[in-house]
Amino acid sequence: MSSTIWSVDEHLEDILAAVSPLEPIELQLPDAQGCVLVEDITVQIALPPFDNSSMDGYAVRTSDVAGASEEFPAVLTVIGDVAAGSGGTLRVNPGEAARIMTGAPLPPGAEAVVPVEWTDGGTGGGPAATMRAASDAPEGASGEVRVHRPVEARAHVRARGSDVQAGDLALEAGTVLGPSQIGLLAAIGRATAKVRPRPRVVVLSTGSELVQPGEQLAAGQIYDSNSFALTAAARDAGAIAYRVGAVTDDAETLRATIEDQLIRADMIVTTGGVSVGAYDVVKEALSSVGGEDGTSGGVDFRKLAMQPGKPQGFGSIGPEHTPLLALPGNPVSSYVSFELFVRPAIRALMGLEDVHRPRTRALLAADKPLTSPSGKRQFLRGTYDKEAGTVTPVGGAGSHLVAALAHADALIVVPEETTEAEPGTEVDVVLLG
Repeated sequence: MSSTIWSVDEHLEDILAAVSPLEPIELQLPDAQGCVLVEDITVQIALPPFDNSSMDGYAVRTSDVAGASEEFPAVLTVIGDVAAGSGGTLRVNPGEAARIMTGAPLPPGAEAVVPVEWTDGGTGGGPAATMRAASDAPEGASGEVRVHRPVEARAHVRARGSDVQAGDLALEAGTVLGPSQIGLLAAIGRATAKVRPRPRVVVLSTGSELVQPGEQLAAGQIYDSNSFALTAAARDAGAIAYRVGAVTDDAETLRATIEDQLIRADMIVTTGGVSVGAYDVVKEALSSVGGEDGTSGGVDFRKLAMQPGKPQGFGSIGPEHTPLLALPGNPVSSYVSFELFVRPAIRALMGLEDVHRPRTRALLAADKPLTSPSGKRQFLRGTYDKEAGTVTPVGGAGSHLVAALAHADALIVVPEETTEAEPGTEVDVVLLG
């Protein structure tokens, strides 16, 4: 480990330079959610594929209902039903109407649809309130209907191709597939999409003092919160995340555990055991883990000019040169480190253009100045008020205050050269979610 102090930006640049987007694969639509599309998708069929009704009512010729009113209705012969999904053989001739349901194809001969509310619904009485099912329609889907209002040509008709035309670009490469994009792909008949898969991220925490939630704590023990927080954060970033329960402070055990996990990992994230204490097992275990071909550089442990999160490790391990990020063990340090380094790396694996959280400027709402060590970039937890354009610190500067972290939705960034930020001054804010 060198004595060099690295900046936050240098460390992140090294990580992003070493992380390449995953190779694209063809996935079924349900599995492609959250993934980045790697090809332009053009429409093969127009949507909708045929002229169809946007209302329940009657398909008519416009000349047959010209001048119709409640006092002098147009009386038309009902020739049958056109339901959604029917390929029907009905043809509407002069003096005729076909009962039609929303989404059903407009039958040949018809020029428009009269909503059922503008008719007597075939009852011979006043205006109908609703379309009756064919089985209990008074005219048995035949008989007569009185139409009380005229319609223009194409009224209440959704034209073929009015949504998209064949040959249109449906989605561009680089699009993240959310629910509406998946719906569009299904609507144009695509069952699969070529995407970069979601990265598989294995999170493991180290420390003989760690106990799984739900178990009893003995003297000197604490619950393992980091592996849960970071697994959730990895999922939130778009990864498929696997949590490995806390590994005891033994280099051989840790090395064996990591080697076992490589089979299902596109990235490994460890937390704990990276600083300068005697039991920094991650450093001991990983300083000798290279690729079997001898070319993998192993893991480099560094001190960064940041607070919290000074000790960091990054490198690649195993035959596939799987990226590994080693984060500090303090809960807040590990979470801040995740946001700054791991989340962008996950987004880069996904092939996203923009790997960073959104940033903004806000006025510091605090009752006293924030102090920050010279030469270090400090990240303080805060709550951001978009309406007021302010950010308020929560908790102190301690890297162990998990409770404050749970109430924060932003990180306040105090730059390296600033040692004091006065209330009311403008600060950089990273928005967390």
